[in-house]
Amino acid sequence: MTDKKKTAVIAGAGPAGLTAAKELTRRSGIHPIVFEVSDEIGGISKTVNHNGNRIDIGGHRFFSKSKRVMDWWTETMPLQTAPALDEILLGERMTSDITAGAADRSADPEATDRVMLGRRRVSRIYYLRRFFDYPISLSWQTLSNMGLGRTFAAGMGYVASMIHKRPEKSLEDFYINRFGKKLYSMFFEDYTEKVWGLHPSRLGADWGSQRVKGLSIIAILKDMFSKKFGKHDSSKVETSLIEEFIYPKLGPGQLWETVAADMVKEGGELRMSSAVKAVNVSDGRVVSVTVRDEKSGEEKEVACDYFISSMPVKELIASLRGIDVPAEVAKAASELPYRDFMTVGLLVDKLKIKNETALRTYENRVPDTWIYVQERDVKLGRIQVFNNWSPYMVSDYKNKMWIGLEYFCFEGDDMWNMPDKEFIDLAVKELVHIGVIESAADVEDSVRIRIKKAYPAYHGAYYQLDKIKKFLDTIDNLYCVGRNGQHRYNNMDHSMLTAMETVDHILSPAADKSAIWNVNTETDYHEGKKA
Repeated sequence: MTDKKKTAVIAGAGPAGLTAAKELTRRSGIHPIVFEVSDEIGGISKTVNHNGNRIDIGGHRFFSKSKRVMDWWTETMPLQTAPALDEILLGERMTSDITAGAADRSADPEATDRVMLGRRRVSRIYYLRRFFDYPISLSWQTLSNMGLGRTFAAGMGYVASMIHKRPEKSLEDFYINRFGKKLYSMFFEDYTEKVWGLHPSRLGADWGSQRVKGLSIIAILKDMFSKKFGKHDSSKVETSLIEEFIYPKLGPGQLWETVAADMVKEGGELRMSSAVKAVNVSDGRVVSVTVRDEKSGEEKEVACDYFISSMPVKELIASLRGIDVPAEVAKAASELPYRDFMTVGLLVDKLKIKNETALRTYENRVPDTWIYVQERDVKLGRIQVFNNWSPYMVSDYKNKMWIGLEYFCFEGDDMWNMPDKEFIDLAVKELVHIGVIESAADVEDSVRIRIKKAYPAYHGAYYQLDKIKKFLDTIDNLYCVGRNGQHRYNNMDHSMLTAMETVDHILSPAADKSAIWNVNTETDYHEGKKA
């Protein structure tokens, strides 16, 4: 297609929306106009800069089983082979297959900021005031931490799960079938309820099939034996077991800011603080959208040949004009459930917990990117250690630790409505209570960030989603992409793939849009970001 008069309006400047815009400018003459309701680029993949320290909302490992996505990332931001700051401070380079063979662009890590770093993945569970591998391994330390009684019960529970498989009617069934009842109760039950606000018995097994996929005791054993006795093929490893990933030097938002800048340079448009308030349909096609400037309140109509939506499905259905929305579709969309999210950033001199792994770290700091807090006596869900995502995320990497405390909630609940200072004080008290820092006096700076609709949830009206999809597909030039656009717990690479499939469909129209909706539904596909 080379008709430069054609326009694609795109709602949302997150990974899906910006991938679609970039693909259109690169592969066609279609003119993309991206409308972003906020004043920040990247959606939940943005990077927040607070007093020179950067926060990655939710944590984003740049790893995908899709070569198309991996190539897209590294074409946008090349891999850096010069040592990162943490490696320089250690006086050595971390070896990594990820960076092996990449062109050496500079011996100076400060020569350019527009690069990806090769990073080592360490995520562990904090439970019983001890560290367990995540995913759970069968190491001696795991067995020692669990104790003889729990280990025996876990083994018997796993054997029972192999003999008798439960019908997978819920997420609880899904986990018990793969790990046994004891391991499920220790490492999945309470944490899942923290994340979703519902017991796993009330959540659909769909969530497990899309996020945990092939992970099981058998998968863990295969991975252990392949490392010890055979050739380790990372392309065949469950994503939750990967050991290395790539990461933008200044956080994930840096990549999406780069994509946005490149897209505009190549002729696309990006309009910030602009909300799509109405999607105007005529004869089964979107003909225009009504956009409101969030600063001035001014509204205007923008004509389009294609409309690509990463808006929450709930909002998209409510915004449709000129088409009769069936009552059952409107009702289901209005009731689609979400889980909201908050991060508390804390700057401290040091953490009370120390590195007890075999990994060498600066000043013996813990090596974790994420720590999953499974303790039942706190509301805290996860801790991010931003020093370990990229040393350049922290303004004083050598002397300070910059961490993010993650909480899961519902917009409007007691936690969400707490004043910032009161909630930060609660978060600090929980951190002291579980022994991660010594006292509140260790905290030098703090910030709280709220994120609405961070997680599309798999219960209630979610099971009416097929009706909604069927209706939306009757609108010929409307495409739903991304996590909220499809109401699916997609990772960043999945969201990108929905956009890529959309552009493929626009440039070579198919009979239906199933390839777009089917991203992250096949059981052998694995995620790039674990949240």
